[in-house]
Amino acid sequence: MPKTNEELILALKETGVLRSKQVAAALRAVDRGDFVPEELRNVAYEDEALPIGYRQTISQPYTVVFMLELLGAKEGETIFDVGHGSGWQTALLAHMVGESGKVYATEIVPELCKFGEANITKYPELYRRVVFGCGDASRGAALADGAKFDRLIAAADVKKLPVRWRDSLRNGGVLVYPSHGVIKKE
Repeated sequence: MPKTNEELILALKETGVLRSKQVAAALRAVDRGDFVPEELRNVAYEDEALPIGYRQTISQPYTVVFMLELLGAKEGETIFDVGHGSGWQTALLAHMVGESGKVYATEIVPELCKFGEANITKYPELYRRVVFGCGDASRGAALADGAKFDRLIAAADVKKLPVRWRDSLRNGGVLVYPSHGVIKKE
């Protein structure tokens, strides 16, 4: 079982899920241990989902990396992150888009809106790249004031993809989301 962030990164490389230098650099820059409840810090680097309260979890590292690799976020892009929860994936995305990029992150659980945003403040340079919203993202990307996104990633299972998500993407934009137990990319 990995006991450090670097051991987690090496384990993810060994599985073959972690392939890109960009995702690896983000994982090195953003320590998962900073995004779990204090009482779970001793298991923060294990490759499993961990409870963060309100019947929600910080996703399994393998799943997060798999989805980030599919998403293929690039420097300078604008990303919509649906269901930011603990904020870990949002912080990883903020690192990946760089200083000229922007991440719009939303969460439906009010208490997790605060938890995730507070966690990202531990990384002030990444925090400045994120616009936070709290509410139902299936109604669209209202927090972005009509902005178009290069990519959209959702953490929770999507039973029916909201039409507004597709409408919020630029031409050639990418959607990555779980649906009925399968990760989809459009």
